[in-house]
Amino acid sequence: MKNVIIAIFLFVSIPIATKAQHSNHQLSISQLTGDFYIFTTYQVYKGNRFPSNGMYLVTQNGVVMIDTPWDSTQFQPLLDSIKLRHNQQVVMCIATHSHEDRTGGLEFYKEQGIKTYSTRKTDDLCKGRNERRASFILSGDTVFSIGEYSFQTFYGGEGHTPDNIVIWFSKEKVLYGGCLVKSTEAYDLGNLADANINAWPVTIRNIQHQFGVPEYVIPGHQSWKSKHSLDHTLKLLKQYEEKNLLNLRQAVNQ
Repeated sequence: MKNVIIAIFLFVSIPIATKAQHSNHQLSISQLTGDFYIFTTYQVYKGNRFPSNGMYLVTQNGVVMIDTPWDSTQFQPLLDSIKLRHNQQVVMCIATHSHEDRTGGLEFYKEQGIKTYSTRKTDDLCKGRNERRASFILSGDTVFSIGEYSFQTFYGGEGHTPDNIVIWFSKEKVLYGGCLVKSTEAYDLGNLADANINAWPVTIRNIQHQFGVPEYVIPGHQSWKSKHSLDHTLKLLKQYEEKNLLNLRQAVNQ
């Protein structure tokens, strides 16, 4: 596993301590635990206003952002909110796959001097579609150390997309699953345009085997309050498979 040590020397002020939720109706920020925060933005999906989650971590050496807002009007308000709330700057951003709800702000944040990261697979997909790309490319699973925190990226296999990764904070047992992981609020698997349905269950089990039982699991969309989202994702995948088998049998019998 590749180790990346990020040494960022900044004049750091004491973070503003708060547990209140911030919201401007287009952007909401909620404390997950300790220095971990979930930010949520919205877009219209299947005719409904639909939430998309990202996460940021406040460290002594700056703020780590995971994924970008889905709503492009919230790229700067998120930075402003972080600065106001914690008196800190975002210093790095990692995209967990190539869809716009993860990568939409990469170009914007790059222009702000923020180091942006994605995997080689994600970069290839973005390049092929002439979409926003990160400045730095991860060649494989990578461990980052920044300030007092360390975390790792992990590719368990294909699922929601060919390139989806998760991010694991071992000490705090926080798993950021992104769109590979479905919220317990979800009734279906969502956008399957780039999905590998057959590989997806194996990928989820690889993650469970690798990291055990997390204390917090953050899905890409909807509620992140439950720690059972990995099992719920497997349940939805099983239901999808059973429905397809039923439809196939009915088609054969017609």
